[in-house]
Amino acid sequence: MQYLEGRRYVVLAIFTLVGLLFASRLFYLQVLDDSYKTAADRNTLQRQVQVPFRGLIYDRHDSLLVSNTPVYDLMVVPREVKRLDSAKFCQLMQMPLEDLRLGLRTAKAYSRVRPSPLIQNLSTPELASINDNLINFPGFRVQARMARAYRTQNLAHALGYVGSITPKLLESPKYAHYAPGENVGISGLESYYEPILMGRRGVQYRLVNVRGIDKGTFRGGEFDTLSQAGQDLHLSIDSDLQAYGEKLLAGRRGWIVALDPKTGEILCFVSAPHYEPQLLTGKGSGNRYMDLLRNPDRPLFDRPLMATFPPGSVFKLVNELVAMQLGVVTPATGFPCDQHLVHCTHRHEYPSNVNIAIKQSCNPYFYQVMRAAVVRGQSPNKFEDARLGLGQWQKMVKTFGLGEKLGVDMGHEKRGLIPSPEFYDKLRGYHHWNFKTVYSLSIGQGEIGITGLQMANVLATIANRGYYITPHFVRSIGASGQPLPQYRERHYTAVDTTLFKYLIPGMQEVVDGRGGTGSFASLAQYGISVAGKTGTVQNAHGEDHSTFAAFAPANDPKIAIAVFIENAGFGGTAAAPAAGLMMEKYLRGKVAPRRKRWEDWVMYGDFTKRRH
Repeated sequence: MQYLEGRRYVVLAIFTLVGLLFASRLFYLQVLDDSYKTAADRNTLQRQVQVPFRGLIYDRHDSLLVSNTPVYDLMVVPREVKRLDSAKFCQLMQMPLEDLRLGLRTAKAYSRVRPSPLIQNLSTPELASINDNLINFPGFRVQARMARAYRTQNLAHALGYVGSITPKLLESPKYAHYAPGENVGISGLESYYEPILMGRRGVQYRLVNVRGIDKGTFRGGEFDTLSQAGQDLHLSIDSDLQAYGEKLLAGRRGWIVALDPKTGEILCFVSAPHYEPQLLTGKGSGNRYMDLLRNPDRPLFDRPLMATFPPGSVFKLVNELVAMQLGVVTPATGFPCDQHLVHCTHRHEYPSNVNIAIKQSCNPYFYQVMRAAVVRGQSPNKFEDARLGLGQWQKMVKTFGLGEKLGVDMGHEKRGLIPSPEFYDKLRGYHHWNFKTVYSLSIGQGEIGITGLQMANVLATIANRGYYITPHFVRSIGASGQPLPQYRERHYTAVDTTLFKYLIPGMQEVVDGRGGTGSFASLAQYGISVAGKTGTVQNAHGEDHSTFAAFAPANDPKIAIAVFIENAGFGGTAAAPAAGLMMEKYLRGKVAPRRKRWEDWVMYGDFTKRRH
């Protein structure tokens, strides 16, 4: 009996122990559940960058050229993507499977926990077609932003474009505060003025639980910083003149650059062939960019800044000024038109002074002008004498803004070339060259190379009688009403300002004088005197190039212009009438109907057949 009684207590103890264990288990599970709920409700701090409103761009008459428009990006957080049905996702997004895989790999390479763009530039209708179904695909979300909208069909090379920041740019300290998927100026003014247009980012700290539900601001937003909108740019570009210039050169290869010589403001900047700036925005812009890149006419090539050519006879003006400064010639100096020195293109009166020589563009005359400037008997050794003379010549020529970057507010500007003695030492050998080796420089040929912007700037310098202000596109930034400081300074040449006036009568005769080589640019019928110079640039690979540079009115210049049309022959035949039409458009606000024949000639004429 006592034994059975003992067993009863043992069994009771066992059941009591089991009950206690079961109860403790239930309590433990309850604690875990409460713990989970607490964790689910626990808020985490999330730093959200507020991208500011990008500055707008206007032309000189305050017409809006570039604005902002809402677009949407599909973002992905790789760690949150769970059991993705790739086929259904691609069907919804209308994207190839390979693009999805590539996008996910790229996003993972950047970060598994931060959002990266998968599809960019979705329009509002495109967003509406997918938005309701995104809930079925964890890890994907839509992010709204502002994209560029170009309200002009012109000026693409100058405006540039905005695109998603590249991995290469992200590696640069300059772009350290950008994140993948954010927009940045890629080229043109959009790139050069990026810090000004972009503004200042803001930061907002939000409380978000693990389910991604926003729980409000952190501590009332005391640590938040407001974003600051980018400043607007007011350009010096005349939109009507720009559109007219692009119309004239449609179907051609070449460029037109026009400046206000008094301010250095760029009035038009035509690179032909051109394209519409809107092509490089929105969905599919990458494919359109590749189409432009593969185009054999190279529409993406910024000719006024990046193409360097010999300037031809326009350069004779610079050589004459340098020679007068050195005291080896005067405005009254005459030289015979000696065909044994260099070929002259046509018969003309004896160049007994600089005015006749400029009017007739006499090659032998300017050969002898430069020879007098270089060969000055500074050394008994003819090779050393040429080295010394050319070195002094080069230094003076470069003060016209040649052979160096002018510093325009655009990237990718080429410096061109004004050859030095060291250049020819390397090319020919030390003391193995003399003036006869380099004489082609006297007529703007040979190794010399300048850009379209530089050529227009040379004419602005002559128009100002000896100085220039660095050419620039932006005349006013934001509320300041001023361009950047470097675009308000005068740069004087090494030539005395009193000497420039001696070139003007001859340049006027080029255009308005009887038998002048640039008569097709004349505006005399409107009471406007034009001072100009034609140029025909020799081309070993085909038809010569046509160029013309001028300013008007001659005695109170308001526009300086340079025109270059590839493979168009004589400067007076193609480039001169184009420049005349552009100056008429700017100075009078219109082109007279009776001048329509010149428009047709510039746009459709066969320049290889010289027109009289």
